[in-house]
Amino acid sequence: MNMIEPILADVAAIQTLRRDIHAHPELCFQEQRTSELIASTLSGWGIPVHRGLGKTGVVGVVKNGSSTRAVGLRADIDALPMTEHNRFAHASVNRGRMHACGHDGHTAMLLAAAKYLSTHRDFDGTVYLVFQPAEEGGGGALEMIKDGLFDRFPMEAIFGAHNWPGLAVGQFALKSGPVMASSNEFKITIRGKGSHAAMPYNGVDPVPVACQMVQAFQTIITRNRRPIDPAVISVTMIQAGEATNVVPDFCELQGTVRTFTVPVLDMIERRMRQIAEATCQAFESSCEFEFERTYPPTVNHPRETEFARTALSELVGADNVKEFEPTMGAEDFSFFLLEKPGCYFVIGNGDGKHRIGGHGGGPCMLHNPSYDFNDELLPLGGSMWVRLAEKWLREPLPA
Repeated sequence: MNMIEPILADVAAIQTLRRDIHAHPELCFQEQRTSELIASTLSGWGIPVHRGLGKTGVVGVVKNGSSTRAVGLRADIDALPMTEHNRFAHASVNRGRMHACGHDGHTAMLLAAAKYLSTHRDFDGTVYLVFQPAEEGGGGALEMIKDGLFDRFPMEAIFGAHNWPGLAVGQFALKSGPVMASSNEFKITIRGKGSHAAMPYNGVDPVPVACQMVQAFQTIITRNRRPIDPAVISVTMIQAGEATNVVPDFCELQGTVRTFTVPVLDMIERRMRQIAEATCQAFESSCEFEFERTYPPTVNHPRETEFARTALSELVGADNVKEFEPTMGAEDFSFFLLEKPGCYFVIGNGDGKHRIGGHGGGPCMLHNPSYDFNDELLPLGGSMWVRLAEKWLREPLPA
């Protein structure tokens, strides 16, 4: 691996930053302490800072020479609303909040690159350091766009990366086209008529209506969807009733739908609504159908994906740059890719052996209470961002 020596030499300080962020997790649009730490660190390195995009987002600007060329590098900064099981020294001090997805590490890797870019400036153009809030369900990317991210910081392309447990340290994976699914939520309230549970004929029980509905939704996947079009319908919540001897007067279903394309999503929403309304009619009940489209699919641009593949291969060797298998998870970097060319790829976080004493008993997987970011990635991730930015600004725009 061709890591940058000054970044390697500074890894202890970057690790301290990473663990400080991990110990003080903040949720969507509440990242005040995290934003302040990022901004003050960048300012201390002489990097101009712009705050307040997407409420708590930060953009650092590293400029050199006279070229108008520019590229954006993005790290997400928010945490998850979950309780950490780890007990090592840098475990979360905020109960019910945890960096269980590695955004602390993403932030630290971009900070490592920022310091090197500021002190060496071996490029002609501008590197925009985009520290984005509220990736975990808040749509912080969209909020930054609404606040003028691409108008105020006119970049040619934007790149993002995520750590990936199970992929070896020193390896990357990427793919052109769809890599992550759209994220959508539904809520269906079935209205029946309450009665005594011993005399259900006096009411309209919404619970069997809900059961029929849940089963019927899966026929959309098996009979309405083309088998080559990936899609998921998951009913994850069913809530009804307050007592065992009472037929409730309503039942609520909630869940998620994931697809890689908008036409498939359109079809699923339409069929779910039809099934919900027709099922209720058949059982002499009614329903309220709500469907919210949260994140669009994450679709990498071919030109920028091949550029990233080449840059990463130069860093770790072509054999260590794998083809990414698309996942039905979602990512709001998708909003950036709707506005600008770019690529979203993953960096291997290893198999969990990196965790120090005091970690929880569970696996080191994303969104797991025993997860921790692998600090071995810090110099590699910092070098990755530097080499990618330098290469983008040095070479002609990809054809």
